[in-house]
Amino acid sequence: MFDRGVHVIVVGCGRVGSRLATDLVHDGHSVAVIDRSEAAFRRLPTGWGGLDVVGAGFDRDRLEEAGAGHAAALAAVTSGDNSNILCARIARETYEIPNVVARIYDPRRAEIYQRLGIPTVATVTWTTDQVMRKLFPEHTTAEWSDPTGRVRLVERALPNVWCGRALAQLETETGARIVAVVRGGVPNLAPDELVGQEGDVLYVAVTFTARDRLDDALAGKPGDAATRHGGPR
Repeated sequence: MFDRGVHVIVVGCGRVGSRLATDLVHDGHSVAVIDRSEAAFRRLPTGWGGLDVVGAGFDRDRLEEAGAGHAAALAAVTSGDNSNILCARIARETYEIPNVVARIYDPRRAEIYQRLGIPTVATVTWTTDQVMRKLFPEHTTAEWSDPTGRVRLVERALPNVWCGRALAQLETETGARIVAVVRGGVPNLAPDELVGQEGDVLYVAVTFTARDRLDDALAGKPGDAATRHGGPR
């Protein structure tokens, strides 16, 4: 996370905001929470150690009261997309807070704001991904995506067909890049000479056009994917 002792502003004291604020204080940061409703602060534990500010997160007076002038980070996690984005933009453009994130419910809008350089957490997309992860743990799951969606980091359980084979061969056939391998619960950066073992979990960086090749290579015999798709691109 951050170095210990930085100042963080949390806008919105709902379930997410109150938990975030409490955890940040527990980690040794100073925290100010802004919410329109004074009753919302009841979600915070008694004597939680931070500052309560009643008002709108995009109100400059309230932001200054919350310490925006020296804040290292701000998280806008209210229930309104417009409020969160407006707050995030003011935090970044007016107060030059270096680390800013906004929670967005509409995934289409989240992609737009990501491209504008405003980090977002798309609640619906994140929740859907987590549900799909539990429903189909054997399928590719996106852990991270660049703002354009062209490059993704995906998690994939290693099928038995790849046990005993050099994982570098998977990269050669698909054009993907294995970033890390979790083996026996221990994550390791993947060395070139690593051989697959039963129970391995791969974290693979893959382009949008290479995802089918990766799926085919993992589902079938090594060599099949490159043949069907005309080799890595």
